[in-house]
Amino acid sequence: MKSRNQSEAEMFILLGFPSSRQLQTVFFVVFLSLYLLTIAANTLIVGIVTLDRMLKKIPMYIFLSHFSFLEIWYITSTVPKMLVDFMTENDTISYHGCITQVYFFYALGITELFFLSVMAYDRFLAICHPLRYNTLMTRDLCQKMAAWSWICGFLSSLILIVPSSRLLFCGPRIIDHFFCDFIPLLHISCNQTSATDIIYYSFAWIIILYSFLVITISYIQIMKAVYCLPSQLGRSKAFSTCVSHLTVVLTFYSTIIFMYIRPSTSMLDVDKVVSIFYAVVIPLLNPIVYTLRNRDVQAAMKKNLSCLAIILCK
Repeated sequence: MKSRNQSEAEMFILLGFPSSRQLQTVFFVVFLSLYLLTIAANTLIVGIVTLDRMLKKIPMYIFLSHFSFLEIWYITSTVPKMLVDFMTENDTISYHGCITQVYFFYALGITELFFLSVMAYDRFLAICHPLRYNTLMTRDLCQKMAAWSWICGFLSSLILIVPSSRLLFCGPRIIDHFFCDFIPLLHISCNQTSATDIIYYSFAWIIILYSFLVITISYIQIMKAVYCLPSQLGRSKAFSTCVSHLTVVLTFYSTIIFMYIRPSTSMLDVDKVVSIFYAVVIPLLNPIVYTLRNRDVQAAMKKNLSCLAIILCK
């Protein structure tokens, strides 16, 4: 078995999406477009909430601005490296670069789960307890919940990064994925143990299913409250909003549940396609569904767009 110094000095090969040079160029254009749109949409939301005096005092928009900022870094943890691989013959990544990517991808992904739970709870309070909402969800509590979502996400990821950094690799370092992920690393490691699998899957089940349970309970209560609204028009608008939110949430959770809490198996091409949804597509859909369709945001956007343009041009 190779020593740890030898192990750390070597490189990994990311297989990505093997195809012809022409198809690689098409992939590059498609994913670059998705990446730039995601960055632009989420940056716009952060800018609008920051500039608008009313929005930045409302808990829902405080959470959304944090969420959009998170999405910028979440998609950046994987896509730029993938774009470089599409356009160059160098599909390698260093040991430390791989471990760093694993850490930030999981830290940001777990933080997103916490924010989705917090935002669902916030909507539950606003819709089911409207008269007590300002008392229950104060700005101070909102800021603390946002801060703890970041802290818990980045601390929780350490549970995975410690066993990842202890893996040794004595065979071909070929990762059948487009980014460094914990499961592919386990597959090519020569010292993986059942204890590592137990830690990983216990962690995944607790984090994913707990956050999903919070969201499910919150939206069940929201749907009940919406159903009791006296106005048919009000019910239709509220249901439309809830359904669009739930569609994105269910897509996100179904893909990560498929990838991370099923029994360990070899990576298949279908796994890479599924990964595209939660790593690339969802970060673009979230700002559209959660914020850009919101009337308050649209009004603030019109009012502050000129100010935002001046800031971005500087």
